[in-house]
Amino acid sequence: MNPLESFYFEKEEPVKSCLIALKSIIQNYHLDFEHKWYYRLPCFLYKKQIFCYLWVEKKTQTPYIAIGKGVQINHSDLINGDRTFTSLFMVNPNEDISIDKIHAIFNEVMKLY
Repeated sequence: MNPLESFYFEKEEPVKSCLIALKSIIQNYHLDFEHKWYYRLPCFLYKKQIFCYLWVEKKTQTPYIAIGKGVQINHSDLINGDRTFTSLFMVNPNEDISIDKIHAIFNEVMKLY
């Protein structure tokens, strides 16, 4: 298994299923996204730039989508913290994923590309 595949399949449930679902949601959002292992992260590139990547918060084991250029948009579900490039969209692996929220955020970010 390559590092990209390992990222998803080495996780414990329910995080594993959540990440696989998020991967599918992201890939289905735009056909031009390139999914690749980049900077030791499962990234989704658009026009050769990081559009977003998936990760898991270490302390809480909460999956999230880190959205490139996310700090440039204002959305109540995004966490900026002191980041200068990405904003985080946290996803509870024990609840339904809000595809509508993800798409609304992505629609705003796409305007920046």
